[in-house]
Amino acid sequence: MPTRQPRPAASSFADAGLPAPLVSALARQGISAPFPVQAATLPDVLAGENVLGRASTGSGKTLGFGLPMLAELAKNRAVAPGRPRGLILVPTRELAQQVHDALDPLSRPLGLRLRAVYGGTSISRQIGSLRRGVHIVIATPGRLTDLIERGACSLEEIAITVLDEADYMCDLGFLPAVRALLDATPAGGQRLLFSATLDREVEVLVRQYLPNPVLVAIDSETAQVSTLSRHALEAADPAAHTRLVTALAGGSGRTLVFARTQRGADRLAEQLTRSGVPAQPLHGGMAQNARSRALAGFAEGAHRVLVATDVAARGIHVDGVDIVVHAGLPSDPKTYQHRGGRTARAGAHGADVLVSLPEERGLVRALLRAAGSDAQPEPADADDEVVTRLAGPPAPRIPPQPRSTPPRSGATRQPSGIRVPAQARSSHAGPRRGSDRNLDRQQWGTPAGRGGSSHRGSDQSRRTGRRSGGPQGSTSTTTSTE
Repeated sequence: MPTRQPRPAASSFADAGLPAPLVSALARQGISAPFPVQAATLPDVLAGENVLGRASTGSGKTLGFGLPMLAELAKNRAVAPGRPRGLILVPTRELAQQVHDALDPLSRPLGLRLRAVYGGTSISRQIGSLRRGVHIVIATPGRLTDLIERGACSLEEIAITVLDEADYMCDLGFLPAVRALLDATPAGGQRLLFSATLDREVEVLVRQYLPNPVLVAIDSETAQVSTLSRHALEAADPAAHTRLVTALAGGSGRTLVFARTQRGADRLAEQLTRSGVPAQPLHGGMAQNARSRALAGFAEGAHRVLVATDVAARGIHVDGVDIVVHAGLPSDPKTYQHRGGRTARAGAHGADVLVSLPEERGLVRALLRAAGSDAQPEPADADDEVVTRLAGPPAPRIPPQPRSTPPRSGATRQPSGIRVPAQARSSHAGPRRGSDRNLDRQQWGTPAGRGGSSHRGSDQSRRTGRRSGGPQGSTSTTTSTE
């Protein structure tokens, strides 16, 4: 895959050539100097180059592509109804909203309007915003396809297109939909693609849609963040596994716990809450407003513990996560790295703790080795000093309060009318409920069988289209992306 070397990095936002109102808006937010990914990206994007960026989550890449897009579109603020000039494609609803929230305060001094569009929310309001005219649309592929088919949005005026977390969009089966959307943008437009890894499907996009790109690589694909400490703790039996996960989640820091299934996330959050560690679940089976409340409460500190599935957690871009706990083993090295990327963001320190059983030792060692981690499974129990060292002093236990389980969205699903290939509509769906029972037992330490075959099977069912909900853009019982 031929690429070109980047221009010299910018020493400051002003040196990069950003307009003064944008530099002032950054200063008002306390942002005075660019992060490395921003310093490396700004000169080439502002020069109109196609850019292929390899950077991990938490590196500051949102401003790396957002600032030059705002600067370029501010040169001509004219915009027609339903014909945006900037497009940012993202894999999940939460990421769409968070990119919007990061760029919206910076766009206002420039007279630019932004709109995030994704499923699970009112499409009529999104149509209304587009008809009033917006400069930049931040979208998930399914909802944007739906809006285009309804005649509410055209991509014919797009000058700059960004694909954020392109590897994850491909993992979710969005490649056909993404290609269809890119085909709808002008062939000569500027395109930026950001990805933590450059997999084969990402290379397909680059070869077809990013001619002669500049490669901005902030780190290698297997590089470990210097402020992230990785650990693997081995519980003696399922009961000890439960106690260990509860103790890690019950520390004084902000904690993100990973479950393998939607039902597992619900049960784990309930178990922690009953143990005096208030926790909220986050997964694609929850209604969008419930997901938004759970994520907002976690970001604002209303609750310290969030129990998330892998798909939903890719939308979590919250600074200040102190510890990530793998209560269920990740399906592959890339998932392991992506989970850990939720902590140690923007130079902060964080801990990544994988909790397993003796029967899983071989699988854990292979996983860590493939991920480039030198951590090794070490025996541990809830009372060990290592737990306090990683999770901080235990927080006071809080008696559980009665609460209702967040509604699952399957009760209101409706067809969306999206006409994209079937693969793009279904391949990111989650595991069927029938498979959850076995995985729930593994969630709390019961082995899934020799070699972890059930463990891998759940991931395969998620990626190959076993579904219990509607297509993209509609509300689905399994999808946490649209």
